[in-house]
Amino acid sequence: MKVLVVGGGGREHALAWQMRRDDTSVELLAAPGNPGIAELGRCVRVAASDITGLLALAKRERADLTVVGPEAPLDAGIVDLFRAEGLAVFGPTRAAARIETSKSWAKALMLRAGVPTASARVFTNPAAARAEARRLGAPVVVKASGLAAGKGVVVAQGVAEADDAIAMMLEGNAFGAAGAEVLVEEYMAGEELSIFAVTDGTHVLPMLAAQDHKRAGEGDTGPNTGGMGAYAPVSLATDSLVQSVVDRIFLPTLAAMRADGCQFTGLLYAGLMLTDAGPKVVEFNCRFGDPETEAILPLLASPLLGALHTVAAGGSIEHAPPFRWAAGAAVTTVVAAEGYPGKARSSDEITLPPVPAGVTVFHAGTTRDASGRLVTAGGRVLAVSATAPTFAEAQAASRAHAAAVSFAGRQFRRDIGWREAARLERHA
Repeated sequence: MKVLVVGGGGREHALAWQMRRDDTSVELLAAPGNPGIAELGRCVRVAASDITGLLALAKRERADLTVVGPEAPLDAGIVDLFRAEGLAVFGPTRAAARIETSKSWAKALMLRAGVPTASARVFTNPAAARAEARRLGAPVVVKASGLAAGKGVVVAQGVAEADDAIAMMLEGNAFGAAGAEVLVEEYMAGEELSIFAVTDGTHVLPMLAAQDHKRAGEGDTGPNTGGMGAYAPVSLATDSLVQSVVDRIFLPTLAAMRADGCQFTGLLYAGLMLTDAGPKVVEFNCRFGDPETEAILPLLASPLLGALHTVAAGGSIEHAPPFRWAAGAAVTTVVAAEGYPGKARSSDEITLPPVPAGVTVFHAGTTRDASGRLVTAGGRVLAVSATAPTFAEAQAASRAHAAAVSFAGRQFRRDIGWREAARLERHA
């Protein structure tokens, strides 16, 4: 089988790595890929945003399956384009991708379908948005409706901070068209949880729950990022809780989308808040999450490729076996460039230490310069994933190897999984 992976980040490296684990005979292509993926297959210089170029590549290479990593090409309609040419592609159509690309559309759909989520109102007028923030009271959440690389959410602890966020998005144009409308949303207290599900639009295969760490600073402080690390499994995510998420969140959402004429196929990601009233949706994503994918896949003990190909080819997963998971835990620490999540430094040479057993380093923002040196080329540079029999061992191994990576200005959080560590200590 020949598989084309669209994208060039840590998520795409992890997906390529998993497919090679599933079947060593798989011929891997990636566009544009990165130096880590280049060790597994062939990278082709076609941008993930160039959907017509990707179509030409898939046809020329006769790809049996295309797996789309990032959200931008999904929003651009890559699945619609590939399907019109009869090509197997894993991901949702442009209309179905609105579950992520338009938070206002997704919120309206959830409320119509009775899916548990925070109440919210949508605004384009700054004064009206500020009035709503005052009505709800702090803390209050302000979200850019469109795609903002994981940075378009502000949890304001006071109304002045909410005013600043509204001004930044609606008046300062900080996120361009993505911030042309904002949601002012009630604050939900609790722990966050990420649950992925492979779906054919009707049936779901849930994956292992993970917890992401969005804030740049330790103890979950500082600005929001695309994600500074993740761990899996999460002890709070019992089998009964996951089944409740399937029954009360995934299945009603998919049914509502079918009823709206935009059946969702691919990977539906539910970002949840575990409130006192049960799990509620913070947001949906329409693709594998990053860095959760880098924490989840190392624990996968059954193939992923077959389910992806079945869905991409328009088949049903109704009778597909559930995913199986290895015992133990995985912790992923993101090593980021200086300046991230703002303007990140680039072109700094990276020195990678020898990788011990149980550790996998996924490339995210890396490239090779004209002389062949591995250098930084993005805000999130590497994702260091460690698996071990216990959470504490996985956490220590991930942190130690992240510390051993060297490049100028590198930063990382040393406390990935800190809530889980405290929880396990309390129950020891």
